Amino acid sequence: MFRMDALAYHRFHFGFTITFHYLFPQLTMGLGFLIVVLKYLGTYRNNQVANEAARFWGRIFGLNFVMGVVTGIPMEFQFGTNWARFSERAGGVIGSSLAMEGLFAFFLESTFLYLLLFGEKKLSPKMHFASAVCVFLGSWLSGFFIVVTNAWMQHPVGYELDGAGRFHVNDLGAYLTNPWAFVAYAHTMTGSLVTGSFVMASVGAFYLLSKKHTEHAKLFVKVGVVVGLLASLAMAMPTGDMQARLVVKHQPVTFAAMEGHFKTEDSAGLVLIGQPNTETMTVDNPLVIPKALSFMTHQRWDARIEGLSDFPKSEWPERIPLLYYAYHAMVGLGTMFMALMGLAALLLWRKRLFTTRPVLWALMLALPFPYIANTAGWMTTELGRQPWIVYGLMRTEHGSSANVSTGNVLFSLLGFMGLYALLALLFFFIFTRIVASGPNAPSHEGKHEEAHA
Repeated sequence: MFRMDALAYHRFHFGFTITFHYLFPQLTMGLGFLIVVLKYLGTYRNNQVANEAARFWGRIFGLNFVMGVVTGIPMEFQFGTNWARFSERAGGVIGSSLAMEGLFAFFLESTFLYLLLFGEKKLSPKMHFASAVCVFLGSWLSGFFIVVTNAWMQHPVGYELDGAGRFHVNDLGAYLTNPWAFVAYAHTMTGSLVTGSFVMASVGAFYLLSKKHTEHAKLFVKVGVVVGLLASLAMAMPTGDMQARLVVKHQPVTFAAMEGHFKTEDSAGLVLIGQPNTETMTVDNPLVIPKALSFMTHQRWDARIEGLSDFPKSEWPERIPLLYYAYHAMVGLGTMFMALMGLAALLLWRKRLFTTRPVLWALMLALPFPYIANTAGWMTTELGRQPWIVYGLMRTEHGSSANVSTGNVLFSLLGFMGLYALLALLFFFIFTRIVASGPNAPSHEGKHEEAHA
């Protein structure tokens, strides 16, 4: 009979809460940039439709921001409730960047978000545009500090160990400029742009197919497709390629598991489709591009790629099939994003996109897939780091809370699931209400003033 121990529940609990939480920041970070684009068009190009579009997406940004806060605070508490031993040993390092995220980024974003939503009539157009820029900077700065924290767990730098075995920062500059952090940050922010662009283009396509708010819808689709194409391309090259090179250099066993590469060989082929079989150390039913993995990794057709068999099993990622499928789902969806946005951009250039209903349908129905791709990407990152909670220094089994029983973890997990299901329904209800009201709905500021009157 299948049984999970306390550690497995701790891991699933945190995985569930962080996956649910990240559904919201990935959209706010992407929308932050897109709102700046819309506000620029409205302020400096005197485009009233763009101003109304910025107000509309500001409401959706605000909704996602609130949901991100509500789901993010319990997640951080889990460092103490579920991962007490990790927090005790590594809190001196990760606490510094998490504190910076709250002190600098969160307050910057939340302060200027109020001005963006409620201050348009009280500020000059340029100052209101500046508030949009500050919201964008705050959201992206928040992402930076979170990625820095995760990057240290992937590639520890700038630390020292005291006599009690606790980690402390001894070089803040090295910690904040971790090369893993910069590459992961670029890849993560590009992923958020993909999500924001697809959501914007999807809503625009919905309006065009419904023949509602057509001027705003055309702007949504145009901005979404242009930014979405550029972001989708950047996800593969250069950010995705740079991320893969770091994994090859610092976590070669992870790279082998991601690719389903079990045996070391020269001129290694790239597996497009197949099922990893850890018992036979093969990939079943593979579709392989000969020599492609060697070339993509080292720019040489005959380059050697290390296989899992060259590493001790104690260092292997613990869930190789799940890691393999998560990685390939991310790459496969990313390829589809480039194809869809490339086709949409071609039709936009030829002035045929707004009347090509099959492509509008595809854009509309594509809305959930960037969320799936981003989730698969984070699963690849976190599953690949296992069995380490701090790579090469501290194993995951030594980081969980030793005195929290299986029953306690399961009870709180079920409670979180029920609460988050209600939050998801509430979010969906409010989101659909905002979309149904459309870009021409009264602004928050107007409602705010009416309430005071």
